[in-house]
Amino acid sequence: MPKSDDEDEPIERLLLAPEAAKILRLTVGTLAKHRVYGTGPTYRKNGGRVVYTLHDVQAWSRRGVRRSTRDPFAVPMLPAKPHAAQSAARQEHGDDE
Repeated sequence: MPKSDDEDEPIERLLLAPEAAKILRLTVGTLAKHRVYGTGPTYRKNGGRVVYTLHDVQAWSRRGVRRSTRDPFAVPMLPAKPHAAQSAARQEHGDDE
């Protein structure tokens, strides 16, 4: 992986929303809904543009790994829709649009 000029850390591969959606096999609209509801992969805003790191997209996808439909250790993957706990928190903080 290439290194940045001013640091010893590797340069992160940044993906635009359409690229991230393609990797995740989601529509761009579904990925946008995940951003709105806070249920999707971590993203960044660079100059007003939404970008994802390949690492964050892959990590979010790995959260969906299951051994069976009854896997007791599975982490719940929330759908791209509002959830009661999130709505209550947003109202409490005045974040509703």
